[in-house]
Amino acid sequence: MSQLEFDKKPTRGARSWIVAATLLTAGMIIGFVVASDLGWLPTGHAVPDSASVAPSPTVARPVSTAPQPTLAGGSQTFVEIAKSVKPAVVNIYATKSGRSGGSGMTPFDDPLFRKFFGDEFFRKFEHPKERKERGLGSGVIVESNGVIITNNHVVGKADEIRVTLSDKREFKAKLIGTDPKTDVAVVKIEATGLPTVAWADSDKLEVGEFVLAVGNPFGLTQTVTLGIVSALGRAAGIAEYEDFIQTDAAINPGNSGGALVNVRGELVGINTAIFSQSGGNMGIGFAVPSNMAQSIMGQLVQTGKVVRGWLGVSIQELTPELASQFGVGDAKGVLVSDVMDDSPAKKAGFERADVIIEYDGKSMDSPTHLRNAVAQTPVGKKVTIKFIRDKKTRSLDLTIVEQPKSMSQNGEEDGGESATATGVLSSLEVRDLNEELANRYGLKSRERGVVVVRVKPGSPIEEAGVREGDIVVEVNRQAVPSVKVFERIAGKLPDDQAVLLLLKRQDRTIFLTLRP
Repeated sequence: MSQLEFDKKPTRGARSWIVAATLLTAGMIIGFVVASDLGWLPTGHAVPDSASVAPSPTVARPVSTAPQPTLAGGSQTFVEIAKSVKPAVVNIYATKSGRSGGSGMTPFDDPLFRKFFGDEFFRKFEHPKERKERGLGSGVIVESNGVIITNNHVVGKADEIRVTLSDKREFKAKLIGTDPKTDVAVVKIEATGLPTVAWADSDKLEVGEFVLAVGNPFGLTQTVTLGIVSALGRAAGIAEYEDFIQTDAAINPGNSGGALVNVRGELVGINTAIFSQSGGNMGIGFAVPSNMAQSIMGQLVQTGKVVRGWLGVSIQELTPELASQFGVGDAKGVLVSDVMDDSPAKKAGFERADVIIEYDGKSMDSPTHLRNAVAQTPVGKKVTIKFIRDKKTRSLDLTIVEQPKSMSQNGEEDGGESATATGVLSSLEVRDLNEELANRYGLKSRERGVVVVRVKPGSPIEEAGVREGDIVVEVNRQAVPSVKVFERIAGKLPDDQAVLLLLKRQDRTIFLTLRP
């Protein structure tokens, strides 16, 4: 290697400097390129006004606020619904006078609360040292002059009711009326110009619709929860007349009497109870439909009481087995198990075993549905009822009358001979009704039929629902006035044939199908 070639080679320090300079230059070039692509540097061209050029669809531009989602059908957003409904939902406080110590009934002892909210929530209220005002539930202002709808179990047992509005104003409320049979109550405060929630037609509600529950759970005022309609026409054993809306919108203690609204901010139901074993929400809540609540409220405001319509039939579920027995194509309709004397149904010509499929223009698919429809029919209204008899569709017109205050019926009769059936009825022992049996089972001698004195434990008859003390009125549509007739009919029954029984139990009659 010549001296010239040696002199051309850089030293170690020179080489390090060259590498660093090269890396720095490359980094600056990459940085400028990236900055230019992101729009951080001028490109050498005039920047046009933002109003004249649409932004590039590939460039994400920050916005100040995200738009609220709008519900289908042009409905309000959830934020708008909450803002419109919350001012009309109130907190209700109720007190009951009496000595402390927990010996008397208080609103907290209501079995509806304990059944659906659990005992744990109420332990802190047991044996109070002194009576204090406590928040028990919610209410909804439905008229601007201070009419508020709530639940009977919230205010029904209270001596004093106080209402707190969303703006913190407090009023003493007057109880207008209560209806324990639907768990609806109405109270009123002396105020005007109050915010209200408009009524909706709950008959148009469908499973799957969004709903919001607004109330005061656990004393947390003005709480809004979201869910859907899980089911309609529910019967939960809470009240005598039930047609509940089931929802998974969170409902907790304190929500009772609050609003259940649809996506238009309209009142579709009054929150009533939840199914819970812990006292907290488990996703199963119940609300009284607005149509039922509004009807009850109207009567309470006008007269202070509720008058219900009466048809005069005993009814039961039409099961597939019973539909087959009566020759009904599908199990849709309501089976008439008895027709009461001197009732509108009797006068119009209804008979036992008729299957009601339509009442006043509306299809009937369950006893609960028909019972509620009749009860809400104005007294004196003429209605048309379609039904199936002997596999043929017929119709009758009748006028609804006021429901009697008491519709309980009992009866008595004589007899003494007993018999044990064979075949399908072999697990059943019956006797002619006498004074001893009448006293034992609380019966009276005007009844026609034979009384069940024994049902074999674990037998299909017991599983089907036949009980000791039931009166067998018919077997396969044949009257059974005595044990001898029962034996004759039962002895002819094939072992492999289903049997249709008509039973009378206390004040009602029911059909049962017994399978071999």
